[in-house]
Amino acid sequence: MAHDSEKYWYNLTTGEVEKGFESPAIDRAGPFDTAEEAAMAPEVLRERSRAWAEDEAREDGWESRPAGSDSAN
Repeated sequence: MAHDSEKYWYNLTTGEVEKGFESPAIDRAGPFDTAEEAAMAPEVLRERSRAWAEDEAREDGWESRPAGSDSAN
């Protein structure tokens, strides 16, 4: 298993794939095993975000309310 410094990262600021710790951690998503996986980071992040939002909505009971209903009524 490679050290994280030998893996690939997606730079959220530049949109470039980097190998190792080229940019500050706040600007990186990863690590990924290959440059190809790192290049797909935006799609992976969007899908994970969508899935998390759906999970939270389910946990909060939003999916059981009829559309347009307000729990304050």
